Amino acid sequence: MKFILGKKIGMTTIYDEKGALNVTLLECGSKVSLIKEKVKDGYSAVQMLIAKTKNKSKKKEFRVEGSELKKDDVVDVSIFEINEKVIVSGTSKAKGFQGVVKRYGFKGGCASHGHKHDLRAPGSIGSGFPEHVVKGKRMAGRMGGERITTKNLKVVFIDVEKNILGIKGAVPGIPGGIVEIKAI
Repeated sequence: MKFILGKKIGMTTIYDEKGALNVTLLECGSKVSLIKEKVKDGYSAVQMLIAKTKNKSKKKEFRVEGSELKKDDVVDVSIFEINEKVIVSGTSKAKGFQGVVKRYGFKGGCASHGHKHDLRAPGSIGSGFPEHVVKGKRMAGRMGGERITTKNLKVVFIDVEKNILGIKGAVPGIPGGIVEIKAI
């Protein structure tokens, strides 16, 4: 199984014989910081370490059975190939506290005929019975900042010298955010 940690640089457009491709560039390269064994830890995993900004590093764990990696091994983008399918996981962009129109796509109220201040209001939130707001009711609240996994993305660009990986399409997170890349 192939896996690596990467830092999202941003998106760009590259051109090939078919036309333009929207590509997300990831600065990859990580080091194995810990090997977990089934006998000792209860499960098998490889913990990877990626350097982040201001001398802080980020650790993530990949569950694998029987990996050939050892502690302090360096993993770079040369393990991947062009047109290889990958799964990318990261934390989505946090959008803060949002109302129901933006968070859930509610239509909102009408803007005329006696409706003064309820254009983007959710409407009625309860009923006569059970006389309280039911758990799970779609209401205003914090949006984004969740773990998102995008599957079946294709590797279209590899720069081994600079350790940059180009993946076709959008990858979750903000520029500078850490993502996990696994081959399918």
